[in-house]
Amino acid sequence: MDIRCARLADHEALLALDTVLAGEPGRGVQIRHWIDSGCCYVVQAGACVGAYGVLGYHFFGHGFIEMVMVGERFRRQGLGIALVRHFQAHCRTPKLFASTNLSNRQMQALLTTAGFRTSGFIDNLDDNDPEIVYFARSR
Repeated sequence: MDIRCARLADHEALLALDTVLAGEPGRGVQIRHWIDSGCCYVVQAGACVGAYGVLGYHFFGHGFIEMVMVGERFRRQGLGIALVRHFQAHCRTPKLFASTNLSNRQMQALLTTAGFRTSGFIDNLDDNDPEIVYFARSR
């Protein structure tokens, strides 16, 4: 398993593993923007890209994990936790935040395993599914 900055050549692979793309037509453009901005990272699992994540610094000037997406056939293989730990180790600020919906139990468990703790809630982003904000110190 290798984690590296995403390249334009990875765009099609990221589209193929992204489960949100079908419901959000603008998602492909967003992924391209993340790649172009240099904030998108991929987990190379053998010859395939198995996961990607986005680490930005727009959350009140702190590191923020904007996205962790693991391809369905790569789940439960440690790619998500490896990506989150990579972000913890390489975050440029002492505080690192992440968020996920209340309904996303897998991401909540992943963040807890990585040492994140609940920092707060944001209502009204998604109807009847509050966003939980998590916090951890960078390493």
